[in-house]
Amino acid sequence: MADSLNRRQSVRITDRLLLTSKPVSQEKYEAVVKDFANGISLYNQEGLADIQMVIGAQGALAKLSEKDEPLADFLRHLDNKLNMILKMVKAEKTSYDDLEMMKANLSGNGIAFISTEAVAVDALLELHLVLLPSYAYVYSLGKVVTCESLPEGAEEQGYRIAVEFTVLMEEDREKLIQHCFKQQSLALRNRRLNNS
Repeated sequence: MADSLNRRQSVRITDRLLLTSKPVSQEKYEAVVKDFANGISLYNQEGLADIQMVIGAQGALAKLSEKDEPLADFLRHLDNKLNMILKMVKAEKTSYDDLEMMKANLSGNGIAFISTEAVAVDALLELHLVLLPSYAYVYSLGKVVTCESLPEGAEEQGYRIAVEFTVLMEEDREKLIQHCFKQQSLALRNRRLNNS
């Protein structure tokens, strides 16, 4: 059973998603781990409500688009206007503003992505991921397991950072696993269609 669960979590895909990673201090890491061990959700931290609200709206709009595209488009414009107004009123950056669209290698156990800056092995990172097109939001803490300089002449320049998720809610791990399986299924279906 444990072997089957481990295989499920290790299914990897390369996908485009919204991502931001930031170094986290040992003190904050330990405080979050302690709260999490005491049953406090990772999402109860300061600053995460804003990003959840924005991404939640985007997820709802993505679902609505499947049923009523004109209405979803209209509501998307309204949502963008509200976000602009809120940004002017608050005049401060949120984690949502830091999200970048990038290619990453992803599984239920960790993530690898390209960064312009090197990160020390064993460094602790705070990760914000948004899986597309569903706009499913995942917050995690992780530990850098490798940081490799990309070879000269590579398509991208910088460093390949691999991070193991060390603090992740089980429902978020399940979101990641389901997303990986869905993307694999789509890739296999597209391959079969292209071959026929």
